[in-house]
Parts: sequence; structure tokens; C-alpha cells
Amino acid sequence: MIVLNVTYKCKAGMREKFREALSAEGLDAACRAEDGNFKYDYYMSTDSDDEMLLVEKWRDAEALAAHQGQAHFKRIGELKGDFVEEAVLEKYISDNA
Repeated sequence: MIVLNVTYKCKAGMREKFREALSAEGLDAACRAEDGNFKYDYYMSTDSDDEMLLVEKWRDAEALAAHQGQAHFKRIGELKGDFVEEAVLEKYISDNA
């Protein structure tokens, strides 16, 4: 299993708009529906109004690679340009599912 923690530092005042845009376009739901996806959830920081954490869990490297080739993955990247100042990715690989 591969776990990704993506911390988004959004542009000032843009966190909720980013989250709303992802949901309005169904991008989060599309990611959750992919084969090999076990978790795809956003969490809002209580310490920073501009920070959001995405936790993803994928079955294996092949499922993650397929995800990264999807049109909705590319669209998320486009939206990040509008709303996100910085994204930090942490990747964990586990033999436990």
C-alpha cells in the first residue's frame, strides 16, 4: 500500500474556494472511484485557515500511476495553480494493506 499525505498551503483566503472547486467538479469523487484507491480525504487545519491536508491510500504503484494519468488528476493540478501557494508531499510505502 502507498500512503500520500499532501499538505496544501493555499493562497490567503482561498482554502474553502479550493475545496469547493474540487467538490463542485466532482474531482474528489472521481479519485475515490478509481480502482486501487482505498482513501482520498481532505482535512482542514485548525491551526491555519490556509492549510489543508489530503490523505490518499493506494493499493500499489500501478494504481497510483494510473491515477496520475487520469484527466481529473490533471484538472486538480490546474486548480492548484489558481488556489495553492505550496504543496508538500510525503510518501509512505507499506507491505500492510
